[in-house]
Amino acid sequence: MREKIKNLISLISDLMPDRRIKIMHVCGSHEHTVQRWGIRSILPENIEIFAGPGCPVCVCPAHEVAEAIEIAKKGAIVVTYGDMIRVPTQYGSLHDAAATGADIKIIYGPIDAVKIAKENPGKEVVFFSVGFETTVAPLAGLIAAGNLPENLSFLTSHRLTPPAMKLLLDTGDVQIDGFIAPGHVSVIIGSDAWGIFPEAYRIPVAVAGFEPDQFLLGLFSIIRQIRRGEARLDNAYPSVVRPHGNPLALKAIDRAFEVESTWWRGIGEIPKSGLLLRTDFSEINARSRFGVNKSPEQKDLPA
Repeated sequence: MREKIKNLISLISDLMPDRRIKIMHVCGSHEHTVQRWGIRSILPENIEIFAGPGCPVCVCPAHEVAEAIEIAKKGAIVVTYGDMIRVPTQYGSLHDAAATGADIKIIYGPIDAVKIAKENPGKEVVFFSVGFETTVAPLAGLIAAGNLPENLSFLTSHRLTPPAMKLLLDTGDVQIDGFIAPGHVSVIIGSDAWGIFPEAYRIPVAVAGFEPDQFLLGLFSIIRQIRRGEARLDNAYPSVVRPHGNPLALKAIDRAFEVESTWWRGIGEIPKSGLLLRTDFSEINARSRFGVNKSPEQKDLPA
């Protein structure tokens, strides 16, 4: 891999235009790769890599965290991913709620929620499920399959990535020369989902993986497009990403959820950017079961 990385850095350096280039990725895992491997430090000085709204925990609005806290205080066991526990809001965090006696548990996926519900038949169990298309797929499959424990319900906070990217471009305030599209999300929705950006906005896009050489391959694709005056979609992660994504996952998502406009923390409401449980599944919708429905706050805490 070392030689591959050196070769890619050399190719990127040779192709760099004589101006500043700004590339946005929209994936927390990509930022982890960039940080862990010190990629910014080995790139030409006139290329800037910056993070877009690619962390579903970061964009989860305060009022949805507050709903989870309220449900926990009503006596339910609330299970969620570890990175949600300390998210601050004006209502406190799930960690704060646990410190005052609420039953909050960390899990790694929907199957864990089912297991906890079966182990606690006398308690209501609520899965506070947060994520983009990647994490919604296994949840949708579980819901669509049915046969869930009667004491299990779902407080969902799922968002779609492309609408947020489109909003950034439509504001006209962000100067972006290229997008590195998230590989995990693309496994579900397919590389073709990003085609709108080169077609409508003339912005190069490359779908990239998460090893340092895979990320640099995506970056190389974008720089090469810029140098050639092109704007197209390049799937630089073909080992796992297909043009039309995962048909079974997409079918399950469509069966369990409907698209709605929703609130993003630090951004505001984005049209057609969220997934809401369909009315067919109202009996497992924790908002209906526990009567919680907090309105979005116009201003979140700076933290």
